[in-house]
Amino acid sequence: MAKDYIKLSKEWFDKQAPVYDETDTILYSKFGKISCQYIYEYLKNKDYHNLLDIGCGTGYLIQMLSKEKEAEYIGLDLSPQMIQQANHKNIPNAKFIEGRSDALPFEDNTFDVVTCSQSFHHYPETNPPLQEALRVLKKGGLYILSDTGVGPFGMVGVKLDDFFYRCFATTGDCNISYLKKMKKDMMKNGFEIVEAKKVTTFIYAIVGKK
Repeated sequence: MAKDYIKLSKEWFDKQAPVYDETDTILYSKFGKISCQYIYEYLKNKDYHNLLDIGCGTGYLIQMLSKEKEAEYIGLDLSPQMIQQANHKNIPNAKFIEGRSDALPFEDNTFDVVTCSQSFHHYPETNPPLQEALRVLKKGGLYILSDTGVGPFGMVGVKLDDFFYRCFATTGDCNISYLKKMKKDMMKNGFEIVEAKKVTTFIYAIVGKK
């Protein structure tokens, strides 16, 4: 029987939520914090009025950004327990809601910026989340994706990771990609690539423009 990756991801992050921020390990927030730091630095001097963070978790990125810039922030996550943790932070001008990346509950052309940090590898399909991110962005808006999948062995390592997670993991990981492939996927789905880089050995970041 095929795995229900959505259900597995929800259960995994519901369990992690109460201790996610303070548990600074690979299976918890370590890589997430690295990706959030990259996004924070990239947006620090950018002009935007509203931002959607897909796979927002505990609201870690939105909390960072809100201290730097006053804007309207919306965080969306599959896990109700993560949303609960985010709401407990009482971040000004921030709203957190449950939802899926492949069916965003927003109108077309809504956001100046859409972000996605360390969440994409939990998405069973690549194209629908990218199409949804593009749809809700305003013309000229930015989509910033940072995820795990560079690795020291290039595509071979990525494919081995992808096979392992799809076959054996119970964490909901199911879409291990790599920089070049994700860049092509974003272009295929209508994004103009502004920046694509290796952040650390295992983490990449891509900025796309609508």
